[in-house]
Amino acid sequence: MRLTRRGLAAATLASAWAAPRALHAQAAAPAWPDRPMRVIVAFPGGSTPDMAARAVTPHLSQVFGQPFVVDNRAGGGGNIGTEAIARATDGHTLGVTIGGPGSTAKVLNPALGFDPATDLTPISLLARLPFVLAVHPSVPARNLRELVAYARANPGKLNYGSTGPGTLSHLATEDLAMRENFRAEHVSYRGVAQAVLDLVAGRLQFYFATLAGVAGQVQDGSLRALAVTGPSRMAQLPDVPTLQEAGVQMEPVVAWIGLFGPAGLPADRTARLAQECHAALNQPEQRRTLEAAGFEPVGSTPAEFADLQKAEIERWGGLIRRLGIRPES
Repeated sequence: MRLTRRGLAAATLASAWAAPRALHAQAAAPAWPDRPMRVIVAFPGGSTPDMAARAVTPHLSQVFGQPFVVDNRAGGGGNIGTEAIARATDGHTLGVTIGGPGSTAKVLNPALGFDPATDLTPISLLARLPFVLAVHPSVPARNLRELVAYARANPGKLNYGSTGPGTLSHLATEDLAMRENFRAEHVSYRGVAQAVLDLVAGRLQFYFATLAGVAGQVQDGSLRALAVTGPSRMAQLPDVPTLQEAGVQMEPVVAWIGLFGPAGLPADRTARLAQECHAALNQPEQRRTLEAAGFEPVGSTPAEFADLQKAEIERWGGLIRRLGIRPES
């Protein structure tokens, strides 16, 4: 189609008017954030989610020009702080939580006051943490197949720990037990430290723990590591096989920590936050610090994180329903 001189002049004039108006609209857009940001961490100071949050907040404060202030809201297995994230309406609240409160919490407890699938906006997966399957030295098992054989031969005589019903350490053990046809007794703890103390003392026989929880005990021989649950071996435990290498046909089991906002967080803000989280976690010194503590720093896109949340709900939510797991009263 050809433009006449009059049409071309009109188009040029329209462009000339449109450009300043577009620039004016951009200039008039309010800056965000325009005051300090609160980052609710659904666990205590010094916990792994707290460490992940503090790995990114200094960078976010710098690039956004406002303080990103960590606010630890522990309790309820992470549900109290996560619900506070979901219920925030001030436009200046984000939060960091883990897989259970961030994905399967509503499946585990239908009476919960929020639903992670609909009341949170996934921003960025910050870190992944594979587990270490640690056993007490009294257990006559030098590898995972021997542990399975011993558990089958002694149904219900082995105790295993977790940080509560429906948590990933619990679900991973139940998944393994179903696949390998053995039974062990579940003992629930409020935190990793007490579970590890009982494991070292022999009151527990095995436990899926984070590396930070058992690294020292594995190193000094008070515990034995039989497998790691990630898709590959851990640099800190190069001689310990993965579940698959140890002969168990089970998908990798990886705990995760992520940054969320309340539902409805604008897409442009979500994308910028995710981009800056990725930048923070890929600073060489930051990576070395987190990796030494057993983290795999990530920094995903919002879409990738949303896909992970959905997959976790399908995988672990299905197991929760199948086993009829409910939270402790």
